[in-house]
Amino acid sequence: MIAETVCSAVSAAGLGIAVVTAYRKRYLAAVRIAAYSLVPIGLVMTGVVGWLADTALSPTAWAGFGVLGAAWALFSATRAVERRRGGTRGTRAERKAAARGAQRDAVAPAASAPSLSPATRPAAGPAGAPRSTGSGDDFSDIEAILKKHGI
Repeated sequence: MIAETVCSAVSAAGLGIAVVTAYRKRYLAAVRIAAYSLVPIGLVMTGVVGWLADTALSPTAWAGFGVLGAAWALFSATRAVERRRGGTRGTRAERKAAARGAQRDAVAPAASAPSLSPATRPAAGPAGAPRSTGSGDDFSDIEAILKKHGI
């Protein structure tokens, strides 16, 4: 009974604010406020508020929400583990067959440089920029960029 009264008062106040907003010639905002203010009275009229009031005082309903929360947590945990592993794993034989197939399709180390014609090769960088050789000089490009910007 109290919940229905509160919802009715909230709806009436919202409609009042919508009227004031429409008076200020902000019709789109007034219609939006009116729509939001009609939601509580609509919930009272459909019986949702009464159901919620009965549910809030029912220990069985709270236990049901707890069970649903536990099920959701378990589902989320299994999805997170599945994503971390990279999808469904399959059987051991399937994993071994996939590993053997990946080894056969691997590129030889000597073929790591692309075989592009001189016309299709990317242009060389600026002449003053040092090139990384891949050894212990991995951060030289980053240092050059930072020095260029005065950092």
